[in-house]
Amino acid sequence: MTTTADSLTGAGAGAVAPVPAPVGLTQVLDVDEFGGTVERTELPGGLRVITETMPGVLSATLGIWVGVGSRDESPALAGSSHFLEHLLFKGTRSRTALEIATAMDAVGGEMNAFTAKEHTCYYANVLASDLPLAVTLLGDLVTDALNTAPDLESERTVVLEEIAMRDDEPSDAVHDLFAETLFGDTPLGRSVLGTVESIEALTRDDVDGWYRGRYRVPSIVVSAAGRVDHQQVLDLVTAAFGDRLSGPSRPDPLRIGDEVRLDGPARSTGLIHRRTEQTHLLLGGLGVGRLDDRRYAAAVLDAAVGGGMSSRLFQEIREKRGLVYSVGSSLTHYAGTGAWSVYAGCSPKRVPEVLGLVRAELAEVAANGLRAEEVARGRGQLKGGLVLGLEDTGSRMSRLGKSELSYGEYLPVRTVLDRLDSVDQEQVGEIAADLYGRPTCLTVVGPYRDRDLEKLGG
Repeated sequence: MTTTADSLTGAGAGAVAPVPAPVGLTQVLDVDEFGGTVERTELPGGLRVITETMPGVLSATLGIWVGVGSRDESPALAGSSHFLEHLLFKGTRSRTALEIATAMDAVGGEMNAFTAKEHTCYYANVLASDLPLAVTLLGDLVTDALNTAPDLESERTVVLEEIAMRDDEPSDAVHDLFAETLFGDTPLGRSVLGTVESIEALTRDDVDGWYRGRYRVPSIVVSAAGRVDHQQVLDLVTAAFGDRLSGPSRPDPLRIGDEVRLDGPARSTGLIHRRTEQTHLLLGGLGVGRLDDRRYAAAVLDAAVGGGMSSRLFQEIREKRGLVYSVGSSLTHYAGTGAWSVYAGCSPKRVPEVLGLVRAELAEVAANGLRAEEVARGRGQLKGGLVLGLEDTGSRMSRLGKSELSYGEYLPVRTVLDRLDSVDQEQVGEIAADLYGRPTCLTVVGPYRDRDLEKLGG
């Protein structure tokens, strides 16, 4: 996962969480110069609704975010969150799967979902006039799914095919292997998809019990962006969730992730032997959590080292030597921890040279930091990417949902830009020495054997 606008949102580790408004009171969080407004309301029962009005568009994107993901699963239930995401589209007490799909297709909208380590999101992109339909359909899925045994059996095959598809794509498989190698047998180390064994063993009671126990109103955030009216969204959401919006419950506390206590990678190497034409590599280590104030400096570092065509890794390994087609770095942030990594894909015979160059560049940056012009270029790349990445309603909706669910605070774009501008050469040098000085792990998918990997591991 690369650094995105979402990962630069929210309060830092030392920040004090904002005092929540009384239940039902709407807060205006931001008003921009173009008339856009960000508003937030906490409804009874702990449901949070946050919207962003974008006057210049004719569409709207709605997201229902649930604060549960693969990080919450035991080994026996691995893949339950993702399995459930599939299953909810199979029908509710009031609509069949075909009726759900037909209703959305009839207005030219798009409806989908995704599951991550720490959350699940159901979303729809529609014309603004069809927002009531989107709220009704998604609300029905999240609150009133049937999760029948026959539907579970048919969807089990679909999920197993998705696992097989991941396994057939080396560039995807190496990322799951990296998480497993870095975090070991922990929830963060296990794939969002689960395993063939865990998916085959899941019962209807397992998955439906996960739904009943985890899809609770205090863990849910509704976000909407586009040509939306905050009060209209509140009215629609209130109708969709009905009597679930009652009682004194407040939102679930922010996920902190204190259970993560890793001093280094769980293993030094990981290998999937495949007879591929290209070897896929990931080299990296533990990073910083998403509430760590240093994530802004880490993002600038990542951009300069491997974030674009002017980055050190791209210039040294692809442009000057032509050893790879693709090379780059990325950051991943979770509650309490994170990861940094460098990816490269190359011919098997070039792997030792490519790895040697990657390690040499990382060691150089760890020892001496970045030049002032590299830091400036990294800041500029991130600022431009942040603004350009928020041009559509979907990205705005996503930023709102993650801000509320994962950070507990919304930061205006201009505030994030100011924080990036405040990153200096010294801060980047300090985070480089920290991150790149940590123990690393290497994962490989390609025509290698364990004995070959031992030679590459150092």
